[in-house]
Order: sequence, then C-alpha cells, then structure tokens
Amino acid sequence: MGLGWARAFIAVMLVLAVGLLAGAVVGVVASASGATTAPGAGPSESSEAPPAPAAVVTATPATGATDVAPDQVPSVAVDHGRLATVALVGDDGAAVPGAVSPDGHRWTASGPLSYGRTYTWSGSAAGDGGAAVPVAGTFTTVDPDRLVGAHLNIGDGDTVGVGAPIIVQFDHHVTDKAAAERAMHVQTSVPTTGSWAWLDDDNGGSRAHWRPKDYWQPGTQVHVTVHQFGVDDGDGVWGRADVTSAFSIGRSQIVKADVNSHQMVVVRDGQVVMTVPASYGLGSDPNRNTTNGVHVVMAKSETVLMSNPAYGYENVPEHWAVRIENNGEFIHANPDTTGEQGSVNVTHGCVNLSTDDAHAYFDTAMFGDPVEVTNSPVPLTLSTGDIADWTVPWDQWTGMSALRS
Repeated sequence: MGLGWARAFIAVMLVLAVGLLAGAVVGVVASASGATTAPGAGPSESSEAPPAPAAVVTATPATGATDVAPDQVPSVAVDHGRLATVALVGDDGAAVPGAVSPDGHRWTASGPLSYGRTYTWSGSAAGDGGAAVPVAGTFTTVDPDRLVGAHLNIGDGDTVGVGAPIIVQFDHHVTDKAAAERAMHVQTSVPTTGSWAWLDDDNGGSRAHWRPKDYWQPGTQVHVTVHQFGVDDGDGVWGRADVTSAFSIGRSQIVKADVNSHQMVVVRDGQVVMTVPASYGLGSDPNRNTTNGVHVVMAKSETVLMSNPAYGYENVPEHWAVRIENNGEFIHANPDTTGEQGSVNVTHGCVNLSTDDAHAYFDTAMFGDPVEVTNSPVPLTLSTGDIADWTVPWDQWTGMSALRS
C-alpha cells in the first residue's frame, strides 16, 4: 500500500466522522425541541397548568380589632380575585355605605362609623380560579368616657378685619393638644404663614388661637377645619363632631391710638380716613390706663351698660360702644368728657369720643380690626386680655404650638 492509499483512507474517515457529528447535533436539537423522541419511546406527556391561587381577602380594621377610632375609613381588599359583594353593618342595624372600585379589588366606606358599636363584615370574593372566599369578621369602635365639642369664633360667610385670630374654644380641657392640633387645618387663598398657640381657660377649658405672622392680606379667603369626631383628646375625652368655617378677610382698617396725642386716627387701606379728638385712660392711675399694645375689635353695640363699682358707677349706659378687650376697654361716645377730648386723658381705660365721632367710627368697625395703642405705661398681655395675640412676638407665639414647643 502506497502513500496515496493512506491519504484516501484518512479522507474517508474524516467524512464519516463529520457525518456522525452532524447527526448527533440534529438529534440533540430535535430532542430539545420536543419534535422527536428517542427510539422506542412513546409520545411525551404534557404537564397540567398550576391551579390559580385562591383569593386573599384583607379587611381594615382587622377582624377582632377593638377601640377603633370611628373616623377610620373601613375597607376590604382582595388579591387574586374580585369582590362580589361587601356589607358592613353595625349592631344597631345601620349599614355603612360604600362602593367597590371599578377593578373589583377594593371596597371603601363612604360614610362614618359611630362610637361604641360592633361592626360585622359580610360578603364574598371570587378567586381567579372561580372559587368563592367569604368576607367575614367583626370589630368594635371605642366607647369614650366623655364626648365633648369644639366651637369656632368666626362663622361661615363672615367678613373680618386683618387682625382677626381664629379661635377654637373647647368645652373641656385638652390633654393631648398635639393630637387635637394635628387635626386642625387652615387653608388660605393666598400663601399665609401662621401658627396655632394654646391658651387654656381658667374654667378648665382649652383655647387654640391661630393667627398669621403679620396682619392678613385683605381679600384673603380662609377655610378652617377642626376635625374632632374620632379624635382622642386624652384622658378618655373624645371629640363629638367636626366644625368648619369659610370666611373672608375684608379691607384693612387700623386704629392708631397714641395716648399722648389725645387723638384717634383711623387708617383704611393705607389712607387716613378719620382723625378725631380723644381722651384715654387717666395716666396717673395704673388701674385706669388704656393698656398698651395691639388690641382687636371684638364686638360692638349701640348701647352698653358699663359698671366699675371700685370707682363708684354701675350700669351707666354708653353709646356707640366698640369693645376692644374683655377687661373693660371700649371705644365709645361719652358726652361727659367732650371738654377733655383732644387735650387730657381722664377715662377709666376706655377711649372716649364725641357722640358724632363715635357713631361715625362705629359704623366702620368690624371684628378683627387692629387697634394699636401706644405710649401707655401699662401693657396689654395674654394674662390681662382675651385677644392679646398680637402682643406676643412671633418666635414666642410659634413656641406655644403643641407641635413646636
């Protein structure tokens, strides 16, 4: 055998090897694709799809929950299914209204719960595989030791002056002031920086005042929400009901009352509209001084009976009386001091004007108008006045918030 035969033999063997390798690859691909089976084997068996998971229902509040705050919004959610029916009924037989979301995955209550009730869930959800799962369970709401109210000083639709504070008067002592304050909100039509401050009453109640950092911008629209229903004010006391008010800030009218000038000046929207002779509190008697600081108009009446037994008068009718503090200070007419008005301070703390001037001012005054008394040696303070908010520096005022102190 020669060299040529050897080369021919090697070439044949290479061709056979390549052919066998190609066949093996094709066999592997075919087997992997499931298109062929091994020789002698039967047809392949197909595995069944896994079953759809059962629906999982979650209720809030959870089954068995107790002392639930009634301002909580109940809901039911379902995974791996859709809600068919949902009902929530109190032990008084009253159903809580609600609706299922368009995708069928959540029911949400649209009405409130009540205090001291047991609520029962009922209904069902259909799982993705068709199996029904019940909506069931109960929870109870808190049964307070005492329900109490809150009241706002400014009513719906009112128009008030640029110095008006918002006052929330609670008819109880609020122990958890932070919780109560978190539930009170002031919304304004223009950006307004302001803060709550707490001023407890001597009679055991609590007051929260909200005022802006500076006087209100005229024309501002204000909406106040005092959320109390379902709010725990501490020591077993819970709020009875929410209160709200929507009101407007009117024009800017500020009284400039310099006791040394013996005049009273009224500035409206930046322009002086009235300058009249006045007599202020007698400076030599600290108990008769008109107190120094920013007062606000609180109320007005055509006639007020004024008394001060320590100084020998009682139930004296005074006319065109504008109250600027509950410690007995008014701007009012007093014909008996007409001769001193404009030159001498002789009053018992009020601002005396002539009858005509007092009437003219009375007609323009509204709750919340600032009355800035200056150059009196006796200050208006939070301890001496019901509305002395503007006498408190801003940094101190914000520190009287339950959320910042």
